[in-house]
Amino acid sequence: MAEVVIPDATARGFEPPRNVQFSVFLDNRVGKLMDLLRALDAVALRVVAMSVLDSADHAVVRILTSKASLAKRLLHRNKFSFSETDVLVVQLGPSYSMADICDALLRAELNIFYAYSLIDHPLGKPGMVLHCDDPVLACQILRRRMFTVLGENDMGDNINPGNPSIN
Repeated sequence: MAEVVIPDATARGFEPPRNVQFSVFLDNRVGKLMDLLRALDAVALRVVAMSVLDSADHAVVRILTSKASLAKRLLHRNKFSFSETDVLVVQLGPSYSMADICDALLRAELNIFYAYSLIDHPLGKPGMVLHCDDPVLACQILRRRMFTVLGENDMGDNINPGNPSIN
């Protein structure tokens, strides 16, 4: 019988909720960050997380939005240089801390390359954006430990808090 190659995520039967982070490269000049944020503020999406890494001649702005496909079109239209990376968004709460996330991932020998917090707090709870070396496995482990892992549909104006009067 011939062996069929199955993609890793399919073989595990699970894919984590999708979140696309954009790493935007900006010249380190006055007003460049404002230009980026204004380009994204002008439409129906929200920047739900942001991290700025600064150096002498350029900055890298990592952003997560409520609508990645729209953000990508706007970044292209406004001629920003950027790359895309899939990241996890994990909700924190009274029973779950960043130390608990680190413990769970350390036990699985997974690396966190970087982390930063959400600006928006879906349903009033803080959250962290994580870039890990194996997001599928990291998500499975965190969910087994009862963490809530959020997707793009859980953030910004996409949230439906369960109020029946909201369509």
